[in-house]
Amino acid sequence: MNFFYVMNGKKLKRYLIVFVAVLFAIGIVYSESDNITVFSQGEPAAIYSVETDKKVIALTFDISWGDTRAEPILKILEEKGVKKATFFLSSPWSQQHSDIVQKIVKGGWEIGSHGHKHVNYSKLSDEEIRTQIQTAHGILQQTTGQNPNLIRLPNGDFDKRVLRIAGELDYKVIQWDTDSLDWMNKGVDNIINRVLTKAHPGDIVLMHASDTCKQTHEALPTIIDQLRAKGYEFVTVSEMLQQTNVVQKEAERQTIGNLF
Repeated sequence: MNFFYVMNGKKLKRYLIVFVAVLFAIGIVYSESDNITVFSQGEPAAIYSVETDKKVIALTFDISWGDTRAEPILKILEEKGVKKATFFLSSPWSQQHSDIVQKIVKGGWEIGSHGHKHVNYSKLSDEEIRTQIQTAHGILQQTTGQNPNLIRLPNGDFDKRVLRIAGELDYKVIQWDTDSLDWMNKGVDNIINRVLTKAHPGDIVLMHASDTCKQTHEALPTIIDQLRAKGYEFVTVSEMLQQTNVVQKEAERQTIGNLF
């Protein structure tokens, strides 16, 4: 009888270890739930980067408010000969700053939508999501003379519904793989180091040209020079998507910080 209980005690110990390990794994999944990405064919997805061996990189700039930061950034891009970059413009800002919008258009830089109201679309109804995207499209079409088909959602926020509706409206949802965190204003060197250490072939880099981001224009010249020194070529997001193996991520819901 003693031998019987010893054997079952060992089994019980093994089962307990397995049980604890399973609970631990579940805990990790739960704690990281906001960052979980699911790859599935046919499902709406957001685009973060492109898998490629070519040293191509897309600099992107979100603008939702202000009138002092965009033009210095445009001037730097012009002076540095960066003819390929993508600007995601909110439609209210575009209406109020049509002169700056025209400079972007004349400069040949790509324009995408940053939506209408700067709110989390995942909290809106289907009808409201559709209205926000369509309203922004109409305004951007009027101010730029173009029909944008790329959108970066306010705050980087989306869920399956947002992705689905954007897709139905012929929009591709564009995120990023490298976040400069320029909106945190932690210092020019911090912005430069984040971009240069994280940049990789096929990367989409997030920066901002809103007034909240006070150091982007100071960091940008070094970022451009150093990326070029590493052999990178600057392309628009649309050109990037012409590469093969686009990295798409579909999530239940995603919100990224306080973006502008």
